[in-house]
Amino acid sequence: MPELAAAPELAAVPAPATAPIMRADGITLRFGGVTALSDVSFEIGASEIHAIIGPNGAGKSCTLNCMNGFSLPQQGRLFFREQDITGLPPHRIARLGVGRTFQGLQLFAGLSVVDNLLTGRHMHMKTGALQGFVYRGWAHAEELRERRRVEEIIDFLEIKNIRHKLVGSLSYGLRKRVDLGRALAMDPRVLLMDEPMAGMNLEEKEDMVRFVIDIREALDIPVVIVEHDMHVVMDIADRITVLDWGHVIARGGPQAIKGDPAVIKAYLGAEVRR
Repeated sequence: MPELAAAPELAAVPAPATAPIMRADGITLRFGGVTALSDVSFEIGASEIHAIIGPNGAGKSCTLNCMNGFSLPQQGRLFFREQDITGLPPHRIARLGVGRTFQGLQLFAGLSVVDNLLTGRHMHMKTGALQGFVYRGWAHAEELRERRRVEEIIDFLEIKNIRHKLVGSLSYGLRKRVDLGRALAMDPRVLLMDEPMAGMNLEEKEDMVRFVIDIREALDIPVVIVEHDMHVVMDIADRITVLDWGHVIARGGPQAIKGDPAVIKAYLGAEVRR
């Protein structure tokens, strides 16, 4: 697999090498009379794949929404590299280095793959409307630089043959890969992935698993993944946080989670336990 160049450093509060890159301290999220998350705490290591699992309605996506600023918890705090990010808007959290993919495909179907990936570079660009209109000097040089970065991501995700195709004409699995590419185009320091393999066939899942592992190992980007395919989770996750009705019922490595009676009762079942 082609090597993707390291992302430039972003302005963020430095943290010791042993400190978690992100952590949640007792977050509680309510929607009216419904408590989606209750006193949820966990840490994301600086170089790990951390899975968040649980039954439907357990609060997994709500957890990711809190982590990247889409939802504001009524209680608790969220930290990125020891910086308190609770209450920051999503665009500021993204600038710090928190990337995100979503369950649904939020892509521009009428644009090419390259143009969709370029939207992920928007926050790194400084060209204004007037400079863009003139398109000379700095504006031209900046676009060339950002396009080179996008081409590195295209090589990394092995989608060179579709770079100029309209996203709306692609298969579901390839669109999922483009969605991942746009998140990588942000140069994230941690990547949140919400059910990246939902709706995929076996071959597409295998490709996505390979990319998730390479993102962690080759790019040194920790990944937080919400996923329902427990065989995938048990194969690739370093640590797992299990939610049930908004509560954390277990934390640990795959082997410990497999044998946890509370997890088996709530979610896994005998098949995964074996």
